[in-house]
Amino acid sequence: MIWLAALVVGLALFVRWLEPRMAFVPFAGEDITPRTFGLAFEPLTIATADGERLRAWRMDASSPRARILYFHGNGGNLSNWAPILAAIVRRGYSVAAIDYRGYGVSTGRPTERGLYRDADAFVQTVWADADARVPTIYWGRSLGTTVAAYAATVRKPDGLILESGFPTARSVVRGSPVLFVLSVFASYRFPTADFANRARVPVLQMHGDRDSVIPFPLGQELFGRLEGTKQFLVMPGADHNDAAPPDPAAYWGAIERFVTELPKTR
Repeated sequence: MIWLAALVVGLALFVRWLEPRMAFVPFAGEDITPRTFGLAFEPLTIATADGERLRAWRMDASSPRARILYFHGNGGNLSNWAPILAAIVRRGYSVAAIDYRGYGVSTGRPTERGLYRDADAFVQTVWADADARVPTIYWGRSLGTTVAAYAATVRKPDGLILESGFPTARSVVRGSPVLFVLSVFASYRFPTADFANRARVPVLQMHGDRDSVIPFPLGQELFGRLEGTKQFLVMPGADHNDAAPPDPAAYWGAIERFVTELPKTR
């Protein structure tokens, strides 16, 4: 019994050490900005409740169709996501995006709870001057789908876009028997579906059918667990880290229809 208890404690400690290293792949620095793509932007510093200082970018479109609060995936930093953010702005959307703690030039080290605190601070700061004449949408990609869905429970947007997402952290490791067993000892949950259902706002979900990181069936599972108003866009041929969609017309067309049809929830 003593050896068994020691094994369980050892496995739990190992998993707690391992999970942040698997969940987060932050890059330091900021070498590319929207200015690289010919876009004006405002760099912001956002203070969190627990004392971290986060980097955010704000890019305003003239006569915006909507205002996007963007939550990127678990890898890189804002510089790596700059091409995607620039593409959104060029489609006529104002965008604010954040680097989580430990990413880019943001202070701290990433944890699941820490990312939720980052979302708290981001939403409260950026919402201070929100323009009610256009819809506000939270857009998350990959791990950012969980953070965006959580943010929607803090302050409700008009709509939620979930791109290349998953229902829970445990569902992601289901395909690996070893990791699935070890996940019993994990503290990370990332319950995207539960957060989105708690927020109760219209959802546009998008997922590539050749996603090699978050397999397409996980996207289908997430969609099946969503309640309320929802749409699902299958992106044929799209992988997880594509900087641009294989079919831009279908991709941006779905987003534009979603924005146009949004009911005013605020």
